[in-house]
Amino acid sequence: MKNIQSLLMNAVIAAVYAVLTIGLSPISYGPIQVRLSECMVLLAFYNRKWIPGLTIGCLLANLNSPFGVTDMVVGTTATLVSLLLMRFAPNVFTASLAPVLINGIFIGLELAWLSQIGPGDSLAGVMAYIGLGEFVSVSVVGVVLFHVLLKNPVLKKYIMD
Repeated sequence: MKNIQSLLMNAVIAAVYAVLTIGLSPISYGPIQVRLSECMVLLAFYNRKWIPGLTIGCLLANLNSPFGVTDMVVGTTATLVSLLLMRFAPNVFTASLAPVLINGIFIGLELAWLSQIGPGDSLAGVMAYIGLGEFVSVSVVGVVLFHVLLKNPVLKKYIMD
C-alpha cells in the first residue's frame, strides 16, 4: 500500500509541476524566467522519494518549451542533477542554491547556444538571469513556502515520510 501511495503522490507532484509551469508559460520559458513550479524541488531535500515526480514533472513541462527536445534533455537533466545534489545540503537554504547554480549554468548555456548569442551579449548575463529567476522561485518563495507548510503536522507527514 505504501508503494502505491508513493507512486500516486509522485504522479500528483509531476502533474502539479507541469501544470504550474505550462499555465504560467510567459514567465516559465526563455532567457528571463521565474518558474514558480521550481519551488517544489525542495521536496527532494526533505525526502528523496519525490525525485521521480519532480523529474517527470520537469520533463512534461518542457514538452511545451519553445526550445523543444533540447530543453527536454538539458532542462530535465539540470533538474535531476539539482535534486540529487540537494541531499548533501546541511539545511534547506543551502539546498535551494543547488538548482540556482545548476540551472543557471545548464540552462544559461543551453539558451546561449540555441539563441546564438552575439558578441555584444553575455553568456554570464544569461546565466545570471536564469540563476536569479531560480533564486526567487526556490530560495525565496520555496524556502518561505516550506517553512509554512511544515508547520502543519499532516503536510509534514506527507512531505517527510
